[in-house]
Amino acid sequence: VWAFATAGVAARTLFEATAAEALPRINEFNSQAMANTVWAFATAGVAARTLFETIAAEALWRINEFNSQDIANTVWAFAKADIAARTLFE
Repeated sequence: VWAFATAGVAARTLFEATAAEALPRINEFNSQAMANTVWAFATAGVAARTLFETIAAEALWRINEFNSQDIANTVWAFAKADIAARTLFE
């Protein structure tokens, strides 16, 4: 989805299928994968609140794995998607 978002193609069906497949596997994502995923969804303007909330919950426990770029991309994506995730950002 990162490539589609970068190219400005919001292939909604692809993004929805990706979200459905990603949700049960978020614990397998590294910090960059989590950051890139929310970045792609936010950039494409595809709403995926459950995916964002699941990533926020996982990131909370693994925040020490995030480098500065991962944090910046994640914060930007949550802001762009208008998802507060207060627990993660407090």
